[in-house]
Amino acid sequence: MIITTHFKRLRAFMVKIIQEKTSPQSKKGVDMQLLVGMENGADGRPLAWALDHPGCYAYGADSAEAVVNLAPAFLAFKAWIGRHTRENWLADVRDVDVRLSEVWEVYNIDENYNATPDGSYEVNAWFRHDWKPVTRLDVRRGLQVLAFSRADLLELVQGLPDEILDRTYPRERWSIRGVMGHIAKAEWWYMDRLEQAGVARSSLPENIFEQLAAVRAQLEKVLPGLEGVNLVRGVDGEFWSPRKLLRRSIWHELDHIEHIRKLLAFPTA
Repeated sequence: MIITTHFKRLRAFMVKIIQEKTSPQSKKGVDMQLLVGMENGADGRPLAWALDHPGCYAYGADSAEAVVNLAPAFLAFKAWIGRHTRENWLADVRDVDVRLSEVWEVYNIDENYNATPDGSYEVNAWFRHDWKPVTRLDVRRGLQVLAFSRADLLELVQGLPDEILDRTYPRERWSIRGVMGHIAKAEWWYMDRLEQAGVARSSLPENIFEQLAAVRAQLEKVLPGLEGVNLVRGVDGEFWSPRKLLRRSIWHELDHIEHIRKLLAFPTA
């Protein structure tokens, strides 16, 4: 892990937010410390991860802004969970103390694992937190969040005609169907890092909806079996664990749901 002098400034950074202070229910709430993993340079952007809450993350123009943005992102994440279930495990959280825990500087490597700006492989964050085996609660809540995000994705795209699914956009790499395929194949790839993908990528269904369903079914199958397992693998110069698998799978789908929303809002005239 590469740590910059920037880390010393950010490590002491703390944001405290008070939610719903005027609400009578807020007096019954609890305080929570939000541990942050800062990933600098993920696809060229600073990305702040709420390490104990897969699905809660924030971007920023720089690292400090990303950490600041994580506070409102947590509120939005809490509200989003509440829209999907009455059993919102964050409902009683009143105060959030956002504390920077770790910083990772993304770097690229070549085929010989040498760090070089021109390397074709981007090595994404491996936090100390990722060493921790996932617990039963981690798996249960992770599966719930994955179900919520998949419901949101399908609500967006089901019923869209082929004309819209396959429309191309200026300065965009994929159509909406292409983004959906990317979500499925990335999820397969994450599992493959831990030898949990189940099938070869070439064996995935061609139909994009069936592909999404098949890959997700495999993820839902393997996650419970990873509970408490002390598993870390190094693949292609990057470390992977069940916790990192869960963290990135949830983030990736949520991030691309916003991507699809942006494409759907793109002016067609």
